[in-house]
Amino acid sequence: MEPWRTGITTSDAKSIYIRGYEVASLMRQATFTDIVFLLHQARLPSKEERSLFDAILIGVSDHGAEAPSAAAARIVASGNRRSLEAAVAAGVLAMGDAHGGAASDCMQMIADGIAAARAQGVPLQEAAGRVAEDAKAQRRRLPGIGHRVHTEDPRTRVLFEMARAYGVARDGVAFMQALEAAAREFIRPLPINIDGAMAAVLHDLGFAPAVGRLVFIIGRVTGVTARVMEEHVREK
Repeated sequence: MEPWRTGITTSDAKSIYIRGYEVASLMRQATFTDIVFLLHQARLPSKEERSLFDAILIGVSDHGAEAPSAAAARIVASGNRRSLEAAVAAGVLAMGDAHGGAASDCMQMIADGIAAARAQGVPLQEAAGRVAEDAKAQRRRLPGIGHRVHTEDPRTRVLFEMARAYGVARDGVAFMQALEAAAREFIRPLPINIDGAMAAVLHDLGFAPAVGRLVFIIGRVTGVTARVMEEHVREK
């Protein structure tokens, strides 16, 4: 049988390489965030990109026991005391369109909105207004906009401030801010949530829309593992 083809990792008798970088050297010099970035972008991030990507992973790591991934993990952990991995897997399987998938949908919306603005020769604000109007007419939720708890998502402010300070904020951030203003005008005041903020920043960092969902999983699985341990250790 032919081996799986990959351009990510290679190895020989004495070394392992990720995207051409020796793992032993990366272990001494890089961070885990560097490796996540390297695996998905085929290059190491700059210092500023690393800090921003790290902030995204921290921002999505946990948001309370009511989140579907946390609840699912705790339920399985309570019924299957011997399998930590089953509980963690349950938490990951609870992630999807309504929990963790909005970032990818939002990244696609951003890409489409920017492309439409360029094709039609209109400002991003006008293109965002059309997206908001269409959503209202079709009674469709805007991905990355609105939050059940926060009137202003504190994580969004941090990410956008960092993106601007590091010179990363480009059309993705501008489009989401224009969409927030358009939603206020055509629908009602709705804040950019963490999904919308990370979508804008990941777009400006050059990631494909599908990666938004994956980055959420990478960050949130750390919170899921903590929830599983809490169930095993504290809630006997």
